Amino acid sequence: MKRLDLNAKEGMIGFQIAPMIDVVFVIMLFFMVMASQVKVEKELNTQLPGNAETSGPTEMVDEMVIAISEAGEVTLNDEPMDTPASRTMPTLKNTLTRLKQAGDQSKTPTMVTVVSEPQAKYSRTVDVLDALSVAGITNVTFTVSEEE
Repeated sequence: MKRLDLNAKEGMIGFQIAPMIDVVFVIMLFFMVMASQVKVEKELNTQLPGNAETSGPTEMVDEMVIAISEAGEVTLNDEPMDTPASRTMPTLKNTLTRLKQAGDQSKTPTMVTVVSEPQAKYSRTVDVLDALSVAGITNVTFTVSEEE
């Protein structure tokens, strides 16, 4: 069996520049061909958004937040409503009804977000939904409070 004796200087190939030049020429050719396909921006029929004209003042919608805690406490915009044991929630129903009527008179939509803690009872959420139904509020969003 013959032993292969390689010279250390002959085995070093080094950095080959020819393949790199070929790649650069291919990429340059690609961009030259694609440059003719790109439309100039001034040729596109687009309009940028500007100032919108309105006939009257624009009202911003007030969003009410109903929070339900794990203990069953219900707050409307950080104001406590009824007791945790109250299933009928008369204070919340009356407040929501007044807010809905005020929104209808001013022709603004009444938006409510129900924020529930992760361990809150579902029955308490159903009680809040009943109060919203009695008040006639249909624009309701649900979310869960983030844990600290």
